[in-house]
Amino acid sequence: MSKPKVVLAYSGGLDTSVAIPWLRENKRADVIAVTVDVGQPVDLERVRQKALASGAVRAYVADARQEFAEEFLLPALQANALYEGVYPLSTALARPLIARHLVDVARQEHAVFVAHGCTGKGNDQVRFDLSTTGLAPELEVIAPAREWSMTREDEIVYAQQHGVPVEATKSSPYSVDENLWGRSVECGILEDPAVEPPEEAFAWTTSPQEAPFEPEYVRVTFDQGIPTALNDRRAPLHELIDQVNRAAGAHGVGRIDHLESRVVGIKSREVYECPAATVLLAAHQALEALVLPRDLLDFKRTVEQRYAQMVFDGLWFTPLKSALDAFVRSTQERVTGEVAVKLYKGSARVTGRHSPYALYQAQLATYSSGDRYRRQMAEGFIYVWGLPARTWAALGVPPRRAATPTTDRTA
Repeated sequence: MSKPKVVLAYSGGLDTSVAIPWLRENKRADVIAVTVDVGQPVDLERVRQKALASGAVRAYVADARQEFAEEFLLPALQANALYEGVYPLSTALARPLIARHLVDVARQEHAVFVAHGCTGKGNDQVRFDLSTTGLAPELEVIAPAREWSMTREDEIVYAQQHGVPVEATKSSPYSVDENLWGRSVECGILEDPAVEPPEEAFAWTTSPQEAPFEPEYVRVTFDQGIPTALNDRRAPLHELIDQVNRAAGAHGVGRIDHLESRVVGIKSREVYECPAATVLLAAHQALEALVLPRDLLDFKRTVEQRYAQMVFDGLWFTPLKSALDAFVRSTQERVTGEVAVKLYKGSARVTGRHSPYALYQAQLATYSSGDRYRRQMAEGFIYVWGLPARTWAALGVPPRRAATPTTDRTA
């Protein structure tokens, strides 16, 4: 009788490497490892070989950088998605993509389980579980780290006992996740929200104190809400994001220190490096402010908040999320133009923007010659605009009612 198959989201780290023999031993299953390239700076062939050396019967590597940029990062950028107004959702956006690849391989391999390395304390378990449910409700999700009670030291011993390659036995003080949209860092001294993150916690961004003394200006071109060129040089979106990461990171742009509300109810101190996300979101918002009318901008901000919350909460593959995507796409038809951003000592500041669809009209806004605004119409407008308030105020304040005596019912 053949063993059941489990498809494991495999990063190459200690947790997922230990998960391979654990699944074989505790679930009596053949393990198929899947590693998805979302722009993390690792040797993916080495990761694949490690999965096989750890006991996986097969190991797949998928280059999903373009898919990640175009199908996940772009919708979030167009929605100006910032969780709690701060976090660009870098890790949260990668999880539904990875889950989609797990489901694809599970169906290809006729597997009955998918698995991930998330603990029972974080957000990612919710995202993997709900994404799998939304795509393939027939699959069962296994999370070994939610079931075992091993410490990191126990995992190292378990790995050595089961022939799992362990590069180092000294624990890193930080837990790190990286992809095109950002780098997240937690654990260690960062767990004390009163302590400034040490410089050693950062890898993508230069310290603002050490950043160049001369500012750098970058120009981002958008076509219907899609970034298409940096400084007039066109590039596929995933490559353009990488270029902006490097340019902005060199100036210390994109450091985020956030006390975050996790899905599971815990407050968590999270440190992020998101250079490209910081620059592109600022540029996109500036261009939208130029081309979209006020009522649409106001309503879209409400949608953006809900959108970010849904992504953070793992609800990517849901009807409401699809409906919000359709609305956001409809707002991008005129979001075309160019935005200049000044990178300097940790800041990214929009310094200029132009568009063929700009609602800003100099002849209406100017106070100089050439002014075409019809000032004489303003008085009548203000009268009509303020009529409800005028009518309300004219009725005066109603007289106060005498207080109604209460009956003492304790007697």
